[in-house]
Amino acid sequence: MSNNTISQLDLGKQIENMVKDFVQEKLEMILREEIQNFLKVEQKDVQNSRNGYYNRILDTKFGRMEDLTVPRDRNGDFQTSLFQPYQRRDGWLEEAILSLYQSGVSTRQVGKFVERLLDGNAYSATTVSNITEKIREDIESWQSRALGSDYLAVYLDCLFFSVRRDTVEKEAIYIVLGITLEGKREILGFYVGGRESSSGWKEILEDLYERGVKNVLLGIFDGLSGLETAFLSVYPKADVQRCVVHKMRNILSKVRKSDQAEVAEDFKQVYKAIDFVHAQEAFKNAKEKWGKKYKKEVDSWEKDLPVLLTFYKYPKEIRQYLYTTNMIERTIKEVRKRLKTMNSLPSLEAVEKIVFLVASNYNDAWTTKRTPGFGLAHKEIYKMFKNRYGAASLSE
Repeated sequence: MSNNTISQLDLGKQIENMVKDFVQEKLEMILREEIQNFLKVEQKDVQNSRNGYYNRILDTKFGRMEDLTVPRDRNGDFQTSLFQPYQRRDGWLEEAILSLYQSGVSTRQVGKFVERLLDGNAYSATTVSNITEKIREDIESWQSRALGSDYLAVYLDCLFFSVRRDTVEKEAIYIVLGITLEGKREILGFYVGGRESSSGWKEILEDLYERGVKNVLLGIFDGLSGLETAFLSVYPKADVQRCVVHKMRNILSKVRKSDQAEVAEDFKQVYKAIDFVHAQEAFKNAKEKWGKKYKKEVDSWEKDLPVLLTFYKYPKEIRQYLYTTNMIERTIKEVRKRLKTMNSLPSLEAVEKIVFLVASNYNDAWTTKRTPGFGLAHKEIYKMFKNRYGAASLSE
């Protein structure tokens, strides 16, 4: 290491110490003012007085204060508002740990980071895990919270992760996103563990129904066998939209590479048409062009056409959100990103912590946002909803 590098490190350390000393000085000044006010105002009718000081350790975001001077009174009644009697850090550390954990950093890596931050004071993976465990009650409360009753669409999608249960195997994370009649998005729930199945989805939908999701206009999901039946058993008045993007990926995987771009462009005309009539015409043209060369694939498209083109029943301003599960893909991508750095997770509970932090962050961000296009489509959406469920069903 060069002398220049060493001098820069020394300078950095000096600046850190100056900041820490400045903060400690201000904290001690606040403590002195607090006890003075406590004795003069809160205990003006009580026989009490100052009784020196004691030193304590406090970890802050500015570094560890080894000898913070805290005043005390003779009766032992004074308590500062800056920290609790046995508190050894000011709350920032838990927030930092949760933020790192949410970003996919392992508990062991977080422990090493904190150790460096606190000048060698170690935080074991177990200690960090205990801190993240504080969100366990938040997860349970979130998963059982009451939900709104009326939704334009409910999106269902799933991703898979590696979890250790004696051996490491892939398991499913079910995620459900709803979009209200007003266009506000909300992750309604996530469910961790097992293999994806229509029966698993049915249990999830029944749980959502019990928690308040009573009326849905449209269910949007991929082509998992039995999922459409499971969805309609819970929401018999709803429409079903099969994800066109999933369908196209499946078709293109079976088409020769030399034809893929042209096939994709021809079928794009089907789900990008200005209306249902033009979409049917576009499919007819694609079938005539590719029906002989890729008969099985085109027949599959034709068989699913009724549930692939459902979105044309809805206002043109919002169709772009309805023919695919892309609305939920960002959430899926974010969860996958957080899990990817961990290779395999030690437990389902560890997975739930990460998914919960991602989901709650998205919901907080979406609280006041309305999806573009819903303002223009508002009247038509409500008319569709009233025709199907009646005016009395509207939660507004």
